[in-house]
Amino acid sequence: MVTVIDADGLLLGRMASVVAGRALAGEEIAIVNAEKAIVSGDRAYVLAAYYKKRDRGSREGGPFYPRRPDHIVKRTIRGMLPYKRERGATAFKRIKVYVGVPAEFAGTESEPLEVAHINRLSSSRYVTVGAISTNLGAKY
Repeated sequence: MVTVIDADGLLLGRMASVVAGRALAGEEIAIVNAEKAIVSGDRAYVLAAYYKKRDRGSREGGPFYPRRPDHIVKRTIRGMLPYKRERGATAFKRIKVYVGVPAEFAGTESEPLEVAHINRLSSSRYVTVGAISTNLGAKY
């Protein structure tokens, strides 16, 4: 059975850490609405930080950083897993991330993650992952 998590209004880092831990425990997870997840902080600072990550390295040798929102969310989760070891690699394969809600999860009840919800944010300064992707040049 796949656990569906709606990323709408969830803090990206907190959501990623919860999802990584559950995937290591053996749970299969599908994250929908990845473009609506948020990153807290000043808009200009956050966009500059992600642009710097994307611009680092070379075209031939990397490191490569994604543009699309679903890939950004998955890459953030990967950073919280021991993905170079077998245990982390199998956990990473249990995680699926989608932009929007695909047809297979349209009628499914999504699980709320209260620990990662925007209500826990003390400031109103944040940027959505979709806005970050658009700024990086993604056409999703």
